[in-house]
Amino acid sequence: MRLPGSVIVGYGGYFLLADWTLHELSLTENVLQIIEDAAQHQKFSRVKIVWLEIGLLACVRQESLRFYFDVITQDTIAHQAQLKVIEVAGLGWCEQCTCEVPLTTRYDPCTRCGQYGLKIIRGEEMRVKELEVT
Repeated sequence: MRLPGSVIVGYGGYFLLADWTLHELSLTENVLQIIEDAAQHQKFSRVKIVWLEIGLLACVRQESLRFYFDVITQDTIAHQAQLKVIEVAGLGWCEQCTCEVPLTTRYDPCTRCGQYGLKIIRGEEMRVKELEVT
């Protein structure tokens, strides 16, 4: 049974029922490109661990990212590398209070004054923080 809004995603001979996870596929392909570029410049031949920083407001499904990482890294220098995620908490700026406040979702109000429309200053990012290589 297919769920509303779900699609069949095929990649490299793998198929799964996905709920619009193509965003994570593209992100994972970009991570692999960063790894391969680093390997070319820094002359390493194997990646053991990849540390990613992912903001909690970045709209990235970690389970989908991990699935695609395992699939697309086959037959690459990152094959069987561990993927470790460091979650980055959300932080917003309130113009009304002129202060930084923690955010758990994009549309949280200011925890001090209740004002909406905070400017997000941290928590939307995704970056390769570190690679352990051989």
